[in-house]
Amino acid sequence: MEIRVLEPKDAALYREIRLEALKNHPEAFSSGYEEEKEFSLAKTETRLGGGNFFTFGAFEQNELLGVVTLIVESKLKIKHRANIVAMYVKRKRLGIGKRLMLEAIKKARELEGIEQVYLTVTSSNEPAKRLYQSLGFETYGLDKRALKIGDDYYDDELMVLFL
Repeated sequence: MEIRVLEPKDAALYREIRLEALKNHPEAFSSGYEEEKEFSLAKTETRLGGGNFFTFGAFEQNELLGVVTLIVESKLKIKHRANIVAMYVKRKRLGIGKRLMLEAIKKARELEGIEQVYLTVTSSNEPAKRLYQSLGFETYGLDKRALKIGDDYYDDELMVLFL
């Protein structure tokens, strides 16, 4: 398995897996399938164009199996922080999610000035929470009723890793 930072040339593959994630697990993402399916491929290419965003992809035989994005804050007062978002593994295969997270954390450690990494996880997603805790993330809060899908509400657990 190869894990690498995605580039604009990977936009079609990324868009496909992103839409799958949003469609199959709407409670896990603040973005919605209905919104993002309208995004152009050019917008996805821009998203993968670098800057403060690093989207990692896990590939096996040229198939994109999982993704995670590290976003580095750019405002002066919060430049010591980064956020992990958009974590998704296509097939539940042991270790893909952990390897993606380790790459994102490694990148955060390599970046000058980053002291802590934040993420949000749906409070009912026990497997994801166990993974994040095993990597050293700690819960620091609960965002009650963070997402509303139809008539259902979902709480988000707020987690941080101090580097």
